[in-house]
Amino acid sequence: MKAVILAGGLGTRFSEETSVRPKPMIEIGGKPILWHIMKIYSANGVRDFVICCGYKGYVIKEYFANYFLHTSDVTFHMAENRMEVHQRRSEPWNVTLVDTGDASMTGGRIKRVADYVREEEAFCMTYGDGVGDIDIAGSIAFHRRHGKHATLTAAIPPGRFGALDMDGDRVASFLEKPAGDGSAINAGFFVLSPAVLDYIDDDSTIWEQEPLRNLAADGQLMAFHHSGFWQPMDTLRDKQKLESHWEAGDAQWKVW
Repeated sequence: MKAVILAGGLGTRFSEETSVRPKPMIEIGGKPILWHIMKIYSANGVRDFVICCGYKGYVIKEYFANYFLHTSDVTFHMAENRMEVHQRRSEPWNVTLVDTGDASMTGGRIKRVADYVREEEAFCMTYGDGVGDIDIAGSIAFHRRHGKHATLTAAIPPGRFGALDMDGDRVASFLEKPAGDGSAINAGFFVLSPAVLDYIDDDSTIWEQEPLRNLAADGQLMAFHHSGFWQPMDTLRDKQKLESHWEAGDAQWKVW
């Protein structure tokens, strides 16, 4: 199964860092948060990735093109114009990097990679800025059992996010960032059938608005309940919180 990761946004709340790199490349514990997300999926058996690039996407491409340089010790033999790699480290991943445009909205980015997922039974999708000890394998199994078009992971929020009106496991309605508090929110880890592509019009479509609302209205949106750790990286304070977890050896999302 493939995992689509949205990694093309501007990350305006991190202007100090995103002036030189895209938000998914902001580091936690010396590794981009994108790497942490991919490790979560890989630990759950999902190792084929489609990364939706946009703003400063070349930084992500450079990272994977020179992955061994970022993860291994090297010796440069200058006189011989030769490089020696020590303790070469690699991952069992296939990584497809797709330019989905600088200005595309979240739904538009998913639509832009349709050719890479259209023939799949289902595919995972998430954002490039949130981590958790999500049972990805469990959510995939849940998606296959219920047979609907879309599964989102529902979590207890550290703040206000998209609220879910639940009817058992079925999502009756979806409201992104409501004025009031919701008991469960959209944690941003999805399992989707290719049929959801028909709910997306073009680059201007915001996935969290019409597509999810219409899926819920059609009875095609289900929730996989997650009661463990989940933390988005929306602000500098969030980044510092994740960094402190990592430094303390308490990174609960480290399931690998």
